[in-house]
Amino acid sequence: MIHRSRRRAWRLGRRAALRGAAGLALGGPLLSPLAPRAAAQALDKLSFQTDWRAQAEHGGFYQALAAGLYAKAGIDADIRQGGPNLNNSQLLLAGRVDMVMSNSFEAFTFVRAGAPFFTIAAIFQKDPQVLIGHPGTGFATFEDLKGRTLLIGSGGRVTYWPYLKRKYGLSDSQVRPYTFNLAPWLADPNAVQQGFLSSEPYSIQRETGRAPVVLLIADAGFSAYQTTIAVSRRLATEKKDLVQRFVDATLEGWAQYLKGGPGIAAANALIKQANPDQTDDRIAYAIRVLNERGIVMSGDALAGGIGAMTDARWQSFYDSMVAVDVLPAGLDVGRTHTLEFVNKGIGKP
Repeated sequence: MIHRSRRRAWRLGRRAALRGAAGLALGGPLLSPLAPRAAAQALDKLSFQTDWRAQAEHGGFYQALAAGLYAKAGIDADIRQGGPNLNNSQLLLAGRVDMVMSNSFEAFTFVRAGAPFFTIAAIFQKDPQVLIGHPGTGFATFEDLKGRTLLIGSGGRVTYWPYLKRKYGLSDSQVRPYTFNLAPWLADPNAVQQGFLSSEPYSIQRETGRAPVVLLIADAGFSAYQTTIAVSRRLATEKKDLVQRFVDATLEGWAQYLKGGPGIAAANALIKQANPDQTDDRIAYAIRVLNERGIVMSGDALAGGIGAMTDARWQSFYDSMVAVDVLPAGLDVGRTHTLEFVNKGIGKP
């Protein structure tokens, strides 16, 4: 089973993220023993809910915790790991957490529902979703998807698939269910399956001894932001300084984490403590591909720094989703986000 992709299907396929799943249990706080705690009583408390169990894809948050960046910013940060039974939007709505890890689609869900939440930073400039094919089968580009069996989960079918289908002249008849294991893909050399950049390709290479062909959906022009930070408008207004300090410390944490080296050992120790399924080699692989594919540092982040966003990018993404009937026309794109807390050059090369 590839649980990372299960998370993607569960999260992105949630067209009505503001409904259902009441009374969910929260994960407990994960505090770094390395962070300065002498003046803990004077620190501002702030909780942040990730979208899945601890992993390298959340490394910047754990780095900020382990390296004492939050504490230095005067914040007692409570980083809570997510899981398959947690609905971040519901937790935010209920006031059970101050901030959550989110994405572009959920930002528009907030707008559609009239909910008082928006996005204040976008850690991933590129969505890490991928399509994976067999080497040596003539599969190298998105144009090569024609005529192949495509294993795509329910989440992908209502997000990136309509976009790819229209752009490359593909057909729904090609699509089969993605069952969250490798067996169907391994059995069919003509098959292409969905995945997450830092997960399935790693597992496939370990299983087969060969690197698969990996196409990053973002490279086809699918421009959703991922690993965003969502917060209530009230918190962003009434505690603007606190929110800014959290964002700045987080972005610096990401800048440190992506550089690798011994400085991230404590952060990785926290990740493995919270999620024993993570190993040193899996973490190292994830950091490498995040850097190689420009998931964090590309596009507007090259000038604006980690977490960068632009009004034009939000509008372009919205227009592309309206064109394929994924999002309805007439939404106020400006209500999805604010640029007030980002584009300050933190971590830029």
